[in-house]
Amino acid sequence: MAQGANRTAAQVVGVVALAAVVTAFLAVAAVRHGFFDLKVYYGALTWWVHDGGEIYDYLKPGTQYGFTYPPFAALVMLPMAYLPWTAAIVVSVLASVVTTTVLIWWLVDPIARRAGWTRWFALAVALCLAAAFEPMRETVNFGQVNTLLLFLVAVDLLRLLPSGNRWAGVGIGLATAIKLTPGIFIVYLLVTGRWRAALTASGAAAGVSLLAGALFPDASREFWTEALWNTGRVGELAFVSNQSLRGVVARLDPEHPSTLLWLLLVLGTLALWAWRSRAAVAVGDEATGLALTGAVMCLVSPVTWVHHLVWLLPALILLVDNAMAAPSGYRRWVLLAAATVGYVLLISRTVWFWEKDFTGVDGFVGSNAYVWISLALLAFLPIRRWLTPRGSVVEAPGVPQLDQSDRRAPTGERHLVGRPFTVR
Repeated sequence: MAQGANRTAAQVVGVVALAAVVTAFLAVAAVRHGFFDLKVYYGALTWWVHDGGEIYDYLKPGTQYGFTYPPFAALVMLPMAYLPWTAAIVVSVLASVVTTTVLIWWLVDPIARRAGWTRWFALAVALCLAAAFEPMRETVNFGQVNTLLLFLVAVDLLRLLPSGNRWAGVGIGLATAIKLTPGIFIVYLLVTGRWRAALTASGAAAGVSLLAGALFPDASREFWTEALWNTGRVGELAFVSNQSLRGVVARLDPEHPSTLLWLLLVLGTLALWAWRSRAAVAVGDEATGLALTGAVMCLVSPVTWVHHLVWLLPALILLVDNAMAAPSGYRRWVLLAAATVGYVLLISRTVWFWEKDFTGVDGFVGSNAYVWISLALLAFLPIRRWLTPRGSVVEAPGVPQLDQSDRRAPTGERHLVGRPFTVR
């Protein structure tokens, strides 16, 4: 008992010390954006609800930035128009913290169980590290909705879909209706042969979009016919914060970026993603499917600001998962080193050294550093085939099975198929 108490005391001290280090790091490294994006949402909703203006006509004073999300997002955010500004900040921060905590718990707790770590300690360490993660701290400082969207998608892919729940897909549909880019996860469901979930996601997205259209016909008409196509509202493509393939191409020639080159890169990236996603689902590794699709979404989206890269968080955690599952030795250290390097780069603000000048070889490599991380994760994140007990195969509709010799798990192991397990 004394040994357990000493261990707990040491862990508490360790978490407090790590939290202090992260706090000091944030005091130095974190840029204060004053909830800039939240001010845009708040101003647009206030203009729309209280001042009689159209929500998509609003621009934040002194800027070119306006409300760029679909009408359903405006419906979801509508209560903000009736809150004091301080209360809106509190709600935004709490939403980011709660959704991030739940997501990290879902991803980290299985690792802690398999590795024999104290579960609360693993979660506390992971949350401290997440707080220093540049995309995460940018999401909070801007007042962005990234973690909410990631959470909605994760509910489907990590909880509902593996259990065969008939509502699987609703979260993806809602996320797509709030911001169009998560629609790539509907494509993921189609590519991996989950037709029912894809139909549910598409139906949810269409249903709530039609609801918003019925409630706000003028705003909906303006979004789908004008605001959606006005790319100037989101910022410059060549800006160093745009860590997508489109940003890479734009920085090669800011005046005349090649659309053809971008499309060729996108097609190649999507082909790689489809192949790897099908392989992941074929062995029941839905978390890796989530991570791969999050990475490809960041790569193929025309605009991926640094704060959007919270979608890379699952991939970094899964690198650690794969490392801890590997036998002690070279492979484990390579995976831990990869996770460490990726994480360190993604807390370092590396790309911003080339904010003003991204010419030359160093500019090409450095200003696109986060893109290279996304590509590396997409290409090399291991698929966790060890999740499926030997001798069993996880059925994935429309996905060729890797081993047809034994299509059923042993009787005593069927409840473990596709789920984290511990070798006894």
